[in-house]
Amino acid sequence: MNREVVNFFLQHLQVERRLSPLTLRSYQIDLTQFIDFLAPQQLAANQVKSQTIRAWLVELSNQGIQNRSINRKLATLRTFYKFLLRRGELTDNPMHTIRMVKTSKSLPSYIRESEMNQMLTIHEKPKNTFEEVRDQLALMLLYGTGMRLAELIQLTQHQINLPSKTLRVVGKRNKERIIPMPQLLVELIQQYQTLNPFQNATLLLTDKGEPCYPMFIQRLVKKYLGEVSTLEKLSPHVLRHSYATHLLNRGADLNAIKELLGHANLAATQVYTHNSMEKLKEIYKQAHPKA
Repeated sequence: MNREVVNFFLQHLQVERRLSPLTLRSYQIDLTQFIDFLAPQQLAANQVKSQTIRAWLVELSNQGIQNRSINRKLATLRTFYKFLLRRGELTDNPMHTIRMVKTSKSLPSYIRESEMNQMLTIHEKPKNTFEEVRDQLALMLLYGTGMRLAELIQLTQHQINLPSKTLRVVGKRNKERIIPMPQLLVELIQQYQTLNPFQNATLLLTDKGEPCYPMFIQRLVKKYLGEVSTLEKLSPHVLRHSYATHLLNRGADLNAIKELLGHANLAATQVYTHNSMEKLKEIYKQAHPKA
């Protein structure tokens, strides 16, 4: 019964809320873990009390799951139980008394401009193969536009407008935005299209001509960024953070960065001002005689 309800809930998210495949996958993982926790107790999802959810939180913590990940799972349960409540499958929401766990506020990790320049210098020799240009294009799309991983792998040829040097990105909940492209990116796309031997509407393709998948891009990013950076986590999102941080450091307006990133509100963008402040402090310490 539990798995049937979960499947119906996931279909609801896909059809009604139009969530991305990656977001749906996260919901599925969180709910599957919760259903597995309920199985030995022979509890249906609509029989759960708040004490059961707290017991699950304790188990997650004992497994070493970070608080940020626990909060994501709580957000999943909150959406799930609101769904069951609307369907009339329960009268008392067990999430009503559950609060998010405390997390430490960490600044977004990003690659320094000098490191990005170093990476581009390392790989600035002419690219002659489809695979070489594809790898470089994937990196530059992430860093040159700040798009999300899910947006990148879903990007199609029709969303690119080379004459105007822009591309149309379909973000969360099918919200569209137009992003300008630097000349280097325009040239890479032109070269990639010339070398591409496959007929596929999706822009980025694997060596076999199939659409690139998340792990493919993650491995690619880790490989190339690992040549220039010592960051512990090298992911596509780090390039998105780098895009926003470098724009802000060079004087870009915060509201403009918000629109480019596709954030729903300014609060999500303001986290990058902390990175910018760290740079100002560093400059101050190096330049001021009394620092």
